[in-house]
Amino acid sequence: MGDADTVWQDREIRFDVGFALMKPRKGEVEIDSINSVEDTKGNNGERGSLSVSNLRLLWLCHKNPSTNLSIGFDCIVSLNIRTAKSRLRGDTQGLYVMTKFNNSRFEFIFTSLVKNSPRLFTTVQAVYKSYNSTKLYRDLKLRGAIISNKQLMQLPDEDVYNKVDGVWNLSADQGNLGTFFVTNVRLVWHANLAENFNVSIPYLQIKAIKIRDSKFGHALVVETTAASGGYILGFRVDPYDKLSEVYKEIKTLHEVYSCNPMFGIKYNVEEKPDTLTNWKVERKEDDVEIIDDDHFDALGAYYADGDKDVDREPEYNNVLGLAVEKLREGYSISDLWKM
Repeated sequence: MGDADTVWQDREIRFDVGFALMKPRKGEVEIDSINSVEDTKGNNGERGSLSVSNLRLLWLCHKNPSTNLSIGFDCIVSLNIRTAKSRLRGDTQGLYVMTKFNNSRFEFIFTSLVKNSPRLFTTVQAVYKSYNSTKLYRDLKLRGAIISNKQLMQLPDEDVYNKVDGVWNLSADQGNLGTFFVTNVRLVWHANLAENFNVSIPYLQIKAIKIRDSKFGHALVVETTAASGGYILGFRVDPYDKLSEVYKEIKTLHEVYSCNPMFGIKYNVEEKPDTLTNWKVERKEDDVEIIDDDHFDALGAYYADGDKDVDREPEYNNVLGLAVEKLREGYSISDLWKM
């Protein structure tokens, strides 16, 4: 990925960004959008909307859209639900989001202005949990529990495209013989004699892939992003034709991945209400039926006598189970439903 494609959305906290930076990047999807949410800590009394994507939380002020927040999930330290003082709701339950970014700590409090609507809490907590449990899609991992009986422990939706034996890791002076697993989301190497000596490199964190000379001969060099530590990892694959094939395969998969990154976070909002578009119905010409005057008389009898100058005394109705105006003589409750 080039510098322009660097994924910052889940790694940073940004305040009052331009509209273009609020829009989803490649691979980012909006999971839920909750209207009428107050940023109680920073903009108490201001109504806004909170969007939850697979990478971040986005709050946008209704009155002034240039007042907004972008909070990456990787910056979140903890989520809690406690009482908050809202100018619009008074004392109510708020979602406290504790974060850390650039050696600074920030606290955000979000309050739902819709009564008895727990989606603000449940959606954010569930997506954050999914984000934390899928870090191998996005983070470089050294010496992880990723190999079992010399086989890669695959992630959900991960496909292994190639297994390459006889790959030397050149990080030590003598080198270590091991195996490559080339998948649709990452490159994995492990030592044959020690499975826990391994590295998992997501394509998301690969800055460049090259073939260049080393003291061991031609080597496949993988340079990782600064966010993942800025590693330069060298691997030797013999013979050179095989090295060239492996290089081309990894480079192609990296380019394909960069066009549509897979971040691994999944969550479905079951109780999410339909949008206004889904509720629209095609306009049709009314089919009018003329009803005789007796039915209109029955409806008028229910509401009032004559021209509605005087209301009749209420009485308890056994059919409806509540008090209604006394019906005009000669009419029953069932007559009212014959419109």
